[in-house]
Amino acid sequence: MRGDDRRAAPPPGPIRPYEFPAVAEERLSNGMAVRLVSAIGLPVVTAMVVLRAGETAAPVGRGGLAVLAGDGLEGGTTRLSSRELAMALEGIGASYGAMTGWDSTTVAVSCLAEHLPEAMPLVAGMVRSPAFEEAEFDRCRAQRLAAAAQRRMDPASLAADWHARLAYADGGTYARPLGGTESSIGSTEAGDARGFVEARYGPLEAALVIVGDLDSGEALTLAEAHWGDWHREVNPVPEPEAAPRLRSRSAHVVHRPGSVQSRIRVGHMGVSRGVGDYFPLIVLNLVLGGTFSSRLNLGLRERHGFTYGVRSSFAPRRGPGPFAVSTAVANDVTGAAVKEIVREIEAVVEAGPAGEEVESATSYMAGVFPLRLQTTGQIASRIARMIVFGLPEDHYRGYRDRVREVTAAEAAEAARRHIRPDELCTVIVGDADAVAPQLEGLGLGPVTVHEEKA
Repeated sequence: MRGDDRRAAPPPGPIRPYEFPAVAEERLSNGMAVRLVSAIGLPVVTAMVVLRAGETAAPVGRGGLAVLAGDGLEGGTTRLSSRELAMALEGIGASYGAMTGWDSTTVAVSCLAEHLPEAMPLVAGMVRSPAFEEAEFDRCRAQRLAAAAQRRMDPASLAADWHARLAYADGGTYARPLGGTESSIGSTEAGDARGFVEARYGPLEAALVIVGDLDSGEALTLAEAHWGDWHREVNPVPEPEAAPRLRSRSAHVVHRPGSVQSRIRVGHMGVSRGVGDYFPLIVLNLVLGGTFSSRLNLGLRERHGFTYGVRSSFAPRRGPGPFAVSTAVANDVTGAAVKEIVREIEAVVEAGPAGEEVESATSYMAGVFPLRLQTTGQIASRIARMIVFGLPEDHYRGYRDRVREVTAAEAAEAARRHIRPDELCTVIVGDADAVAPQLEGLGLGPVTVHEEKA
């Protein structure tokens, strides 16, 4: 090959075929849903329990309760202490963990397929009979309190929390941090977590996902043995409360004296996961600010040199999660950076993305899709999403086709429907004396300076 031939990037090859594995849908004798995926070709299996009991199920004023309850599941069962539980799982080479989000709590274990009969009763014990022993719960609470205090010290987290507080102006569920506040966490006791589990964890509000090198019949028999006799009636988790939209622009500076950088967050209340034009919307977001080659990154980073990186995102939940653009810039270019962000948002709503931008975005999404489904845990997580959000059973089997079918016109319509420039809420965490004057005259709405309490 000649030397000058190496100067040009090779053309992209055809997208390699990939088919999401078939999912068998079963039910245990108590009505608990089971999803089985076999013939993965790996000697590993992941068993994941999906509980429709995330932070949206926490009572008003008890923010962080669902997260603390989820943390406490790893703290031992009524039969095994936290140390004994950890030793039992580590003894069979298993990795395990519990995680709570806005819409669900998941408890998962991954191990060699031959050890699943030993792992399954341990996971069942974590979910069905957690101990919430006082010392262990106090440790979990102390960790969450430390994390909440750290959020107040971290500009990026502070910007996200203030933006949620102001964009969801009614003070509803999504107006607070996922893990709660220091006040709500500090007042939560082990008995509160135990009560939450008893009220929200039940077989009809749960599902078991098993993915890996397994015989479906044997896996179902194993599931029935450890979950089929679980009987607990719980109230279904209510739909997230409707939040009123902001109807005008506003700008807010959270004052941090002496800061040399500004953390910027611009956006508004977004969409729920069940939105009908989800695929055009995520393609549109890639064009706007979801990749390194996006409009926002090319503008703020490459053209103006304002930042090392900027991103936009929609965070769909069972209720309308936030739409936000986030970045960090030096004090002296804060106003210019905000102006550029708003300009790019307005432009994509007014004219929509170009055909080549959409083609690039859809090719990228279709290309990386299989790369994010290479482990049993990744596949189990996708199936869990289908359960939590009520997605059709062919959602991921047809994912790449649906992505590649998105047109520029559909993406443009998604932008007009779901991005509202007139309702943008701008939050800047930085030195108000340095940055607030730069915001005047930018058409951002009234500028308010807030003091963050230490």
